[in-house]
Amino acid sequence: MRSSQTPDGVSQIIASRWKIGAALAVALLLYFSLLILLPLADGIVLGLVFAYIARPIRIKFKKHRKIGALTASLCIFIPIVFIIGAGIIEIINQVSWVIENQTAVAAAILNFINSLNIPEKIIERINSAIWDLFTSLLPAVGSVGLLSYAQSIGLFFINFIISIIFCYFILADGDRLYLAFLGVIPKEYKGVVNRYALHLDMILKGIFIGNAYSALIVSVTSVLVFYAFGLPHVLALSTLIFMASIIPLFAGYMVLAPLALMRYLESGFESAALFFIVSSLIIYGPPELILRPYLTSLKSHIHPMLLMLAFLGGAFVGGIAGFFAAPILLGALVAAYRVYQEHTHSELAETCADLKNLGHSHKAGLEK
Repeated sequence: MRSSQTPDGVSQIIASRWKIGAALAVALLLYFSLLILLPLADGIVLGLVFAYIARPIRIKFKKHRKIGALTASLCIFIPIVFIIGAGIIEIINQVSWVIENQTAVAAAILNFINSLNIPEKIIERINSAIWDLFTSLLPAVGSVGLLSYAQSIGLFFINFIISIIFCYFILADGDRLYLAFLGVIPKEYKGVVNRYALHLDMILKGIFIGNAYSALIVSVTSVLVFYAFGLPHVLALSTLIFMASIIPLFAGYMVLAPLALMRYLESGFESAALFFIVSSLIIYGPPELILRPYLTSLKSHIHPMLLMLAFLGGAFVGGIAGFFAAPILLGALVAAYRVYQEHTHSELAETCADLKNLGHSHKAGLEK
């Protein structure tokens, strides 16, 4: 009788020891692979995001995958390299200059504030806050060694090059990679995986494609407008416009409004109003008139507050990689929830149909 009983847990573990060992070995290899690739996470995540943004361009080439991947990559990276990259370098140079000339900058700011008609109590508090900033925070930032700074800059450029290469190969061979992954999935789960991938694809379209194209157009247009008005540090300002436009609930007006205020203090109300109106119409007119109808079909249906928290929280935790990885993780969770909802609704519909059929059968039996 005992031989016909099901084996206990220990016996099952012993019988499956080779499968368990293989699974542990694969998990260990994945762990060490993640440790090795962790310094290059920025490049990998950026490459994945760039590939997603450039995919609509690559699709236009249909069968010419290699040419389409190369063209799409160039369409994304050329404006990023010449505007966003140069702007980031300019911002870093300006921050370095402020750190090196703390005393002069603090004195200029204090003199400007003291020249305004502000009550003395408020001026004292502002002066104290500015003095604390320049005597505590900036020296701490400036105390970072030059070697560490150079390593960070070098690692950034390496990750950027990796993102270009990774973007190209994802565009060229991404479909085959997905099919290879799908071939490993058991048949009974392939339908669920395909539905999950479809939901995730729609969510990421709404998060990245719309925001990225709009932000790129806005940043490129802002370069021309800022040059026309003779503003300094044009590339740095266009980069700030791009960063503000890509995050939900933020907008480039967070950059334009302070610039208009500075222009008002320098040149008066008419110059500030002209700058704000012209820059708003030229910079934000094309995205609203051209991209808005297209973006309505790419909504992620995720609350903008959640997306904003994901972008900012990811940036604080993981830097550049976290800035883009956190919304992807949020989209993955939302996609899983939607697949679960579909599965629950389908089961509920089947149960209701069975109960309805049972009721009809019971009614027919009573009539007989």
